[in-house]
Amino acid sequence: MADAAANILRLNDADNVAVAISIIREGTPIPGGAKALRDVPRGHKVALSAIPAGGAVRKYGQVIGYAREDVAPGTWLHDHNVGMGEAALDYAMGEETRPVPEATEKATFRGFRRANGKVGTRNYIGVLTSVNCSTTVAAAIVDEIERSGVLRDYPNIDGIIALKQVQGCVVDNSGTIFTILRRTVWGYASNPNMGGALVVGLGCEGFQIPRLKEAYGITESETFRTMTIQEVGGTRKTVEAGVAAIREMLPVVNAVEREEVPASELILAMQCGGSDGYSGITANPALGVASDLLVAQGATTILSETPEIYGAEHLLTRRAVNRDVGEKLIQRIKWWEDYTARNLMEMNNNPSPGNKLGGLTTILEKSLGAVAKGGSAPLEAVYEYAEPVTAKGFVYMDTPGYDPVSATGQVAGGANVMCFTTGRGSAYGNKPCPSIKIATNTPIFEKMEEDMDLNAGDVLQGTSLEAKGREIFDMILRVASGERTKSEALGYGSNEFAPWHVGAVM
Repeated sequence: MADAAANILRLNDADNVAVAISIIREGTPIPGGAKALRDVPRGHKVALSAIPAGGAVRKYGQVIGYAREDVAPGTWLHDHNVGMGEAALDYAMGEETRPVPEATEKATFRGFRRANGKVGTRNYIGVLTSVNCSTTVAAAIVDEIERSGVLRDYPNIDGIIALKQVQGCVVDNSGTIFTILRRTVWGYASNPNMGGALVVGLGCEGFQIPRLKEAYGITESETFRTMTIQEVGGTRKTVEAGVAAIREMLPVVNAVEREEVPASELILAMQCGGSDGYSGITANPALGVASDLLVAQGATTILSETPEIYGAEHLLTRRAVNRDVGEKLIQRIKWWEDYTARNLMEMNNNPSPGNKLGGLTTILEKSLGAVAKGGSAPLEAVYEYAEPVTAKGFVYMDTPGYDPVSATGQVAGGANVMCFTTGRGSAYGNKPCPSIKIATNTPIFEKMEEDMDLNAGDVLQGTSLEAKGREIFDMILRVASGERTKSEALGYGSNEFAPWHVGAVM
């Protein structure tokens, strides 16, 4: 509930804090009869009641931290006087699982139907690499094709992209790095937004292309080719061979045209980056509404970023369709606790400095806002990084919180469109998956309008989350049908391919 006089927002009756819609000046009255004891920055929290040292600080009706000292009403609350503590979470597996009613009106978009039945929202050709040693050649192949101007003759092709990476060798070929990289490379090559793909290797690397083909039963075709620099005979010859292979693909890839398809063919990746105190109030819950609308259409939506749901995972296990799904999520949380401990880190290394400037104090607060992207649909499945997403409905993929790495896993899993919320103004895009940038507040939308596709800041001025969610849903359909996003117009996406690097480099 909003209080216009104090310009604050109390999100739940159980909360003992409120969020500043705009800066609260010292002396401003707040609900309960107190006054602000000092200026409270926009997006930050003010205490509505006294909180004793060690007492729980509540926002969203949940504990987001504990007071480090006695707090008087009207106090600005942030990391100087609020810290983490042990929170007892009740996972209550499946106790709040409620199906989303099937939509009575079926939505459609214009997509590219692939031979395997999948549907793309874009039609790219990708040049992927099996090892860092072949990235220069991959880039040269793409540069040569683009310089030639030949793509102008193929209007149904969105472009050609070099997806370069830094791994591929000095790794155990049965280990975690190898397994994840193999899943990621093939996931991109087979993403429905890829009309064709060429994989270029060096030849002697640990990540052998023949093993990739054997693992997935891949055969070369008009739209999938492989080659290595050592086998072809050097850099120049490989660039020439790669260009020739792409030229042969062009007419085949261009022959696929957009057609009307049901919205159930959409697989939405959901990301948040550069979050602020408004993320969990405006853009994230509005995206959650859009997620539910897509689920009602029979589509798939993917929530990720495990370190940024930490402390809020109980809100997801309560919606798990069965105990196995809920337990799998908890297993991933425990893996992260062990992973960070082994690397002398902690799960509360979040929020980032930018998040804190925007009003987020603890990882619990950030996670509770991030989980809102997942709406209210049942949690149908939990996937490991870059695993193929096959379930319909709302699902979870385990990824790091770092946006490029997280989004790479989702796209490798099959996502064909993405929504990315931001409060501080993240600069991000993804190829081959178009990324819709949603601002959490009006000032950042106006300041970075060339980067932001949609403003959710008007939720603070009275626009309902339902209306904003419908606006996001409608934009997803338009973008899936070919409307270009701001990040696409700016050229983002070629440098954001970032497979997760887990394990030992030897």
